Amino acid sequence: MDQITLVMGSGTPLDPGTAPVAANPLGKIPTLLRPDGAALYDSRVICQYLNARAEAGLYPEGARRWDALVLEATADGMLDAALAMVYETRLRSEAQRSAAIVEGQWQKIDRSLDVIEARWMAYLAGPLCIGQIALGCALGYLDLRHAVHDWRATRQDLARWEARLAERKSFQTTRPPAS
Repeated sequence: MDQITLVMGSGTPLDPGTAPVAANPLGKIPTLLRPDGAALYDSRVICQYLNARAEAGLYPEGARRWDALVLEATADGMLDAALAMVYETRLRSEAQRSAAIVEGQWQKIDRSLDVIEARWMAYLAGPLCIGQIALGCALGYLDLRHAVHDWRATRQDLARWEARLAERKSFQTTRPPAS
C-alpha cells in the first residue's frame, strides 16, 4: 500500500460525480493510474497488474487457476447484481422501480451463494487466491448494502470462512467506509 494513493470517488450512470471519468471513460471504480500515467480499470485487470508487480502468486497454476478465475468471475457477477439492485432503488423514482428487477438480481446472488456453500468450501480452505479475495469483497459489499437479506443465516460455513478472511489485515485496512 505504500506505493498506492487511494483517492475516493463515486458516481452513478446518471451523475458521474467524482468518478474518475478523465482516466476511465466508463466512470467506474476502481481505476488505477500507472506510474507512466496510463489508466487501468476493471477489478480483474487491476488485480492482474498488482499481482504481477508484487509477484504475489494470487493466480495459481494448473487446474486451480481456472477455479480461481471462475470464483473471481462469480464474485464479480454477484457485485454487478448487487450494484444493479442499489441503482434500481436509488436512481429510479418510486413509480419507475421494479421489485421484479431487484428480486431477479438478488436471485442471481442467492444462487451463487448456494453454489459456493455447496461446492466451493474445500477450495476456499486452500491457499489464498484471487477468487477468494474477490469473494471476500463481494460478501463485504452484501453486508454493506444488502444486510436485510442476511446471506449468513442459511450459509454458516461460508459465513465462518468470511469472518476469518475479514480478520486479515489486508481486509481490515481496505474496508470501505459505511455510507
